[in-house]
Amino acid sequence: MIKSLNAYKTIGEVVKIIGLKSKKGQSLPTHTIRFWETKFKQIRPKIFNGNRRYYDEKSIETIIKVHFLLKNKGMTINGVKKFLDEENSLNLDENLNHSINALKIKNRLIKISNIVKNLKK
Repeated sequence: MIKSLNAYKTIGEVVKIIGLKSKKGQSLPTHTIRFWETKFKQIRPKIFNGNRRYYDEKSIETIIKVHFLLKNKGMTINGVKKFLDEENSLNLDENLNHSINALKIKNRLIKISNIVKNLKK
């Protein structure tokens, strides 16, 4: 069964969406997102039964921004906090907007590719 693009996502799905990888390449580094939750007030998952985290589209967008700013732009956690707290944080520089949009398109293409593969089987 395929989830709607607007459906809540589990922490494992979010890790796959943003492409987080552990250094050893073994398990999904969900601990990274849980750590970011403690540092960035903008990341607030819904916690339902069994203490499982579910992320809405807004939280996922914030996680994508945090990931990009920390990993690609080399910003510090405090720098990203200031950036997200600014009134203009929605007006990201053009490079960041293009990178985030490219990541979204890439993830949608992967989903479509998987659907096509499943239909061929």
